[in-house]
Amino acid sequence: MALLDALGHEHIPFNGTPRIVSLVPSLTELICDLGLADALVGRTGFCVHPKERLRRVPKVGGTKDVNGDAVRALAPTHLIADIDENRREQVEEMMAFVPHVVVVHPRTVNDNRGLYALLGAIFRRDDQAAQLDADFCAACAMLITLAAARPRETVLYPIWRTPWMTVCRDTYIASMLAAAGWDTLPIDAPTRFPVFEWDAPWLTQVDRVLLPSEPFAFTARHVTEIAALSGKPVQRIDGEMVSWYGSRAIAGMRYLAGLRRQSD
Repeated sequence: MALLDALGHEHIPFNGTPRIVSLVPSLTELICDLGLADALVGRTGFCVHPKERLRRVPKVGGTKDVNGDAVRALAPTHLIADIDENRREQVEEMMAFVPHVVVVHPRTVNDNRGLYALLGAIFRRDDQAAQLDADFCAACAMLITLAAARPRETVLYPIWRTPWMTVCRDTYIASMLAAAGWDTLPIDAPTRFPVFEWDAPWLTQVDRVLLPSEPFAFTARHVTEIAALSGKPVQRIDGEMVSWYGSRAIAGMRYLAGLRRQSD
């Protein structure tokens, strides 16, 4: 079966010792969980898990402001990037000197399975990928069963302040929340991460606001502000557990299951 990434580029299993630069925090974590921590030669400043394993790995900037010269100096065999998290023009520039550029774009919870299979096959870590897949399927089945036994709720999931921004349903975050029985609003939006105002008519349909810890670092003081603006219950939530795909999705679904149990 062809190993195609999100751009439709075909990859083949790599022979030799890979030198990997990851431009995505969740992919950096996944690379480590596939047993490839020693192959990581570069990461962004936002790639922080697993902390101890990454201390020795050089930083190449942020997800949106990658230092191309720093990447070139590391002589990677592979660059791992994401359509939403990285700037297209920067990734295209690095394609000129990185032999293998793998671009992903998971948009649903089940896309994790394809991600495990793709990277597992490229880097010849099929056994590790199969174990992640098995753990994922078990966690997903548990969460879906739990959610089915509870009333579904509509939620607002802000991701930024000034301007206020949220997610549409065509996003990985919305898919994760839907698996837990939380359907994001708005239903329709002109962009995947729409700007909204607190007088938007659809906000009257929101049952609760889920306030994540990232990408905007909402804190306890924002709970009072948003409760006043929305008139709805506000619940803080670990943003990494919802937005990080890859191996973190397994822990994320277990985390969401715990939150749903608490909301009974």
